[in-house]
Amino acid sequence: MKILLISPQTPDTFWSFKHVLRFVSKKAAFPPLGLLTVAAMLPADWQLRVVDMNVSRLKDHDLRWADYVMISAMIVQQESVHEITRRCRTLHKTVIAGGPLFTTGHEAFPDIQHFVLGEAEDLIPILVNDLRQGTLRPIYQSTDRPDVTRSPAPRLDLVDMRQYVTMTVQFSRGCPFDCEFCDIIIMNGRVPRTKTPAQLLWELEAIHQRGWRDMVFIVDDNFIGNRRETRRLLEAIIEWRERVGAEMGFLTEASLNLADDPELCALMVRAGFKKVFIGIETPSADGLAECHKRQNEGRNLMESVQMLQRAGLEVMGGFIVGFDSDQADIFRRQFDFIQGSGIATAMVGLLTALPKTRLYQRLLKEGRILKASTGNNTEATLNFMTKLNREYLLTGYRQLMKSLYDPRAYYQRIRTFLEQHHPSGPRLRISRADLKAFIKSFWILGVRYSGRRAYWKFTLMTLLRRPRQFPQAIELAILGHHFRRMASQL
Repeated sequence: MKILLISPQTPDTFWSFKHVLRFVSKKAAFPPLGLLTVAAMLPADWQLRVVDMNVSRLKDHDLRWADYVMISAMIVQQESVHEITRRCRTLHKTVIAGGPLFTTGHEAFPDIQHFVLGEAEDLIPILVNDLRQGTLRPIYQSTDRPDVTRSPAPRLDLVDMRQYVTMTVQFSRGCPFDCEFCDIIIMNGRVPRTKTPAQLLWELEAIHQRGWRDMVFIVDDNFIGNRRETRRLLEAIIEWRERVGAEMGFLTEASLNLADDPELCALMVRAGFKKVFIGIETPSADGLAECHKRQNEGRNLMESVQMLQRAGLEVMGGFIVGFDSDQADIFRRQFDFIQGSGIATAMVGLLTALPKTRLYQRLLKEGRILKASTGNNTEATLNFMTKLNREYLLTGYRQLMKSLYDPRAYYQRIRTFLEQHHPSGPRLRISRADLKAFIKSFWILGVRYSGRRAYWKFTLMTLLRRPRQFPQAIELAILGHHFRRMASQL
């Protein structure tokens, strides 16, 4: 059996990091972990090819080669999916589709006849048997949450790791919280399920054996959803990296209550964690209550962020505007909080009602849904009727993004972060790509684009006052260029 596995193209968004890639001579930020994991579930004697359209073009001869085409996609990739299915239809190729886009909205793709909805571990054996028998069903779906200890290591041999900035692994699925706007609990549930530490170390060792020495993204919905198992994993990673001399660093996603556990923070830092993405959402207490962000309520958000920074973690923050309870001053409040907290990488998005979420169901009942979500909450669109004036929200959002990534404001935010951040844990190596990025930043940020004076002032002051933090400062400066370019297109 010849199977072509396709990862659709991701449009230019704040999450694509398109304008960072040119600095480090890479094609994409992350490999398609879900697709590579599905590939590992297929029979070993089948012929498999992976086309990541963020790295290479999808060619007709790849499609002609395949007996079947498998697509895994997120909502933001839906336009690319339509193009792929059009080409498959022209060449009379059968498509089998899975992933978040289809799990929450497969009805929007009448040209696709076969779907794997939800998690794949219990469904792929059935699908494989039906492929062998030539008796494919329209839908493969299970209401059970599979045991992720049975999930195989992804097939990294099917991609060129050199084309990516960061490798990816997964330790757990699910999140214990119940944020109204979030579709994670729809897809993965509220009871976190974890792999064993030995299982994840096997995956890290495979990456290490292939020569990877840079960052690894642990893509969990909430890395600390099961703290007991997280501790066991961290202790195992510490022992492993000391034993094999692993140089890689880690980033992940977690909830803000991580700040309540200094011991866990210390373990993460010792294990090599450098960054953590946290959904802060809003400094508005009414907004947090409205979206059921219980883990953020009743705390000093600024102090929680600073505790994590002092522990040695760079906090990347997710923020949302457009809650029903938002008042006219929400943009100023968001700007002031983000600047004061020193969260350099601030992903601010407009609230979007994702399919099947509790937010979507509530707004649908209220007759306020206007259209389907694009899956990109950092574009200036709204898919529901808002309480604040719609044009005021859109205009305010555009201005907020431009203000946050204005060179002077952005470099000041990095300086605030560097003052609060206490670097600790294993030091990461300076790679050849890092050196190339640093040199390119001289020309791109220091000569070609606006903000040159702010860049040189920031660079020289950091080099003189905080030389140990200089590589991180330049990395953040380069990230800011990407965000600034994206904000200018809103």
